[in-house]
Amino acid sequence: MTLDQLPPLRDTLAEHGLLAKKSFGQHFLLDLNITRKIARLAQVSEGDHVIEVGPGPGGLTRALLETGARVTAVEADPRFAPLLEELSAASDGALTLRLEDALATDEAAVAAGAPAHMVSNLPYNVGTPLLIKWMTGAFVPASMTLMFQKEVADRIAARPDEDAYGRLSVIAQATNHAQVVMDVPARAFTPPPKVASAIVRLTPRADRPEPARLDALQAVTAAAFGQRRKMLRSSLKVMGGAELCEAAGLSPEARAETVDVAGFLALADAWRASR
Repeated sequence: MTLDQLPPLRDTLAEHGLLAKKSFGQHFLLDLNITRKIARLAQVSEGDHVIEVGPGPGGLTRALLETGARVTAVEADPRFAPLLEELSAASDGALTLRLEDALATDEAAVAAGAPAHMVSNLPYNVGTPLLIKWMTGAFVPASMTLMFQKEVADRIAARPDEDAYGRLSVIAQATNHAQVVMDVPARAFTPPPKVASAIVRLTPRADRPEPARLDALQAVTAAAFGQRRKMLRSSLKVMGGAELCEAAGLSPEARAETVDVAGFLALADAWRASR
């Protein structure tokens, strides 16, 4: 059986008696028109290596395999192993399944030194921790095309002075070019979640901070946004307060929500220098 001969996903789920589990944050995306559009937005093509987290029954996986890409699927729920193994057989082994928790996955080992793209309809309950891992860890994806709750997607792409702007925005935009590329209504999923979703496309910046600078950036943004309504001289008091702000060329009276990514990088540099 080839990919185009596989039965509809709804039929496959019914045959295996599978339902989404709330404990895994599962919402199945079964519409191949939508999953194929996501694969196009991911800009993957024949021979590319894609790491997909939380494939579930394999709706997005099918679309990725149709591009000719090699896919490594990381799935924590063993119920889906038979469905994904059927996909692997139908794609002549282009799909490799890893039954494990993605938070513990060593993506660098999976990629084996070659470029790899992250493309996933992420489980809602671990989406943000996984993104932080991929943005700040040793493994740098060639690109990331990821689905989140719309609220999280907006936070990733938000700009200073926007309500959604925060620590996640700064870390994402310091390490990547980030853009919301597609909204996905709740009705597209089975079962429908209570919130809308969106696809974010992230590509690594050429001037991505090196590890020590990135660690410092995480520290100053955690302090600044931990008390985001306070002036920086107060929220960053334990890190140097007004003196740190002045060394970074920022007003001590500024608030975190008004400082752009370059400003936070300057704070990170000043804090490192002070230590």
